[in-house]
Amino acid sequence: MEVGVPKWKKLAKQSENSINSSINNLDDGCLMHIFSFLSPLPDRYNTALVCHRWRFLACHPRLWLRVDRSVKDHSEPGVYASIDTAVSAARPGDTILISAGGIHRASNIQIKKPLCLVGAGELPDDTTLICSRGSDSALEFSSTCKLANLTVRAELGCCLLHRSGRLTIDGCILQCESNPLDHLSHAIITTASSPDVVSSVLKSSGDSVSVSRTRIEGGAKAVLTNGTLSLQQVRVICTRTSLVFWFNVEHS
Repeated sequence: MEVGVPKWKKLAKQSENSINSSINNLDDGCLMHIFSFLSPLPDRYNTALVCHRWRFLACHPRLWLRVDRSVKDHSEPGVYASIDTAVSAARPGDTILISAGGIHRASNIQIKKPLCLVGAGELPDDTTLICSRGSDSALEFSSTCKLANLTVRAELGCCLLHRSGRLTIDGCILQCESNPLDHLSHAIITTASSPDVVSSVLKSSGDSVSVSRTRIEGGAKAVLTNGTLSLQQVRVICTRTSLVFWFNVEHS
């Protein structure tokens, strides 16, 4: 019997042990169903760090697709060798986890359904998408999508081309061609246009680009608006080596 320990501490400890025991006693199907309600970042990603069993369930193909350039056996469900094949196979609302290490080629990949693309590394530098010369962009968006924890590098043109939908960019690095061609490069280009009369509903649910905690390097501008959206609510943190941006591009 513990002497001198307050009763409330004993009850709290018993309650904690009871909770931990009950969740780990659930079968794999129940745990995976619970994990499916978590947002990919950071909740589901952090869940995968708890233990081997939780990592297996949190990274299961039923919850998200994976891009792994080293994959040899194409029969493994939910695993693809390239981003474009994963995008083609994905269903609306899917999350695509892109493996860290090495370089993934991404040129003019059109995304016309709601998807979330997430880098699998600890930092955005760990997962790099390269858009080669001659391509308009690495990724082109015509739907509501999210990018997180990725580095996108454009040798010429733009990193991301936004046509329509709500695009969210969180914790990424966007790199453009350095001199002497940086005047031809832009991190983000949006061509979305609004009708002549913009209602309050359209403003809240229409086309927009939201950028947070994102490093932008090189290029003529961080964002070029060729449509009717405008740059708003800009915040910038200047470090010794880079600029970190928060801003929105939306209807005025």
